[in-house]
Amino acid sequence: MAQNSASRSRTLVFFLAILWLGWFVIDASYASAAEPISIREILDEPKSFHLKQVTLQGIVRNVTPLDPYRVQAGTMCYGAYLFSLEDETSSINVAVYGRCGIPTVKDPDVDDGQRIELAATIQAPSHGGYYLSFQGLKVVGDREGIIQAVADRITPLTE
Repeated sequence: MAQNSASRSRTLVFFLAILWLGWFVIDASYASAAEPISIREILDEPKSFHLKQVTLQGIVRNVTPLDPYRVQAGTMCYGAYLFSLEDETSSINVAVYGRCGIPTVKDPDVDDGQRIELAATIQAPSHGGYYLSFQGLKVVGDREGIIQAVADRITPLTE
């Protein structure tokens, strides 16, 4: 009887582990497969997207590598670049902050005309904070209408 009870316990633990693993895989796939939204939706209601992560798809335009820049703490950041992402509805400025504290020479991860999926955090105007410009990291002023998508993950898309 004791052996039968131990066998049932192992079976129950195994079954619960399989259920947990299945739930984890399903949950992870939903989290990583956010449905892309149009750029126009963000531009029409930027305040409702401020500091929210979104998924966008589109064509890369005007890739511009940036010189190293210094953050407020004094650390230098390298490999940053800017580009525009264009979909059927509009375009949005995208910033890739690069790596701070690690001197590196690196080409941008995207090319002009490349189709990508972009997971990004939206920074809307008049909320304070920072944005990446050609002169490095800048504080957003009250009157600046900067809407910027800060790249979290860039995935090339094949046709």
